[in-house]
Amino acid sequence: MKLSIVIPVYNEDESLTQLHKEISDVAESNQYDVEMIFIDDGSKDESWNTVKQLADEDSRVRGIKFRRNFGKAAALNAGFEAARGEIIMTMDADLQDNPQEIPAFLSQLQDENLDVISGWKQVRHDPWHKVIPSRFFNAMVSYMTGVKLHDHNCGMKCYRREVFSEVVLYGELHRFVPVLASARGYRIGEKVVEHRSRQFGHSKYGFTRFVKGFLDLFTVWFLTGYGQRPQHLLGTIGLVAMALGLVILTCLAVMWGGSRVLCQVGMLTDPVHLRNHFPAIEYSIAALLLGGQFLSVGVIAELVVANRNKIGKAYSISEEFNID
Repeated sequence: MKLSIVIPVYNEDESLTQLHKEISDVAESNQYDVEMIFIDDGSKDESWNTVKQLADEDSRVRGIKFRRNFGKAAALNAGFEAARGEIIMTMDADLQDNPQEIPAFLSQLQDENLDVISGWKQVRHDPWHKVIPSRFFNAMVSYMTGVKLHDHNCGMKCYRREVFSEVVLYGELHRFVPVLASARGYRIGEKVVEHRSRQFGHSKYGFTRFVKGFLDLFTVWFLTGYGQRPQHLLGTIGLVAMALGLVILTCLAVMWGGSRVLCQVGMLTDPVHLRNHFPAIEYSIAALLLGGQFLSVGVIAELVVANRNKIGKAYSISEEFNID
């Protein structure tokens, strides 16, 4: 069984040599047939030169270099496409993931007959202002998607290769691979992993990561729930808006017409004047128009789903080696 380890790299040249050694030690002690795929996501330091040096010394090292920074999801997707192993592991390049966890991942994958295992950094060595928002975000993801994981953001995950025949990454959806895989019927598990303190450099993620994360969460919620039937959501919103507008307009029309009749028979002296209800009329018309727009967008979305092609690559490679 061949194991592919996919490692996105962005300005981590100080960590790569040690990471390679730790992975090599694990592979040799467990007699794994392993390949290490480093994807340089537009690093501005010597990361790519370090990867090439490692490849000169070890034929198991494979490298992909992007022309610029395209993001972690693009780097992972490039690594998944290049991977030749039956099992694919992902790790961060900053040494906070411990390669000694790899055998336990592989054992759990086989013993529990799982397709995806997501790491759980139960004890985190990060500042509180990263830990608290992360826990809140993970709780939101679990609630909205129904995939109950403690740590959707953990970079250390294990997959069977066939998962990526159906799950395609783009944007920043890398943290949601278990959710996307679960929506396709794959079996998902979780494993507590050691989270080590950062030895070199600094975190590449700031507050904007959480903003993007919540936007991506809405995207994933829509894709997993309505990706094949967008009209079920958009059309429902449109019908509700149109029904609300129609009901209000009908009520106003009945009030106006009824008051005219009552005035004619002498039961009412002052009929209802529609000019006194202009705001209600305007809101009703706006609801009708908005509902029509949602229905129209839903039809267009259904056409796109019915005729869509595979998403093109979201990255551009300038150099690579040992890539078939």
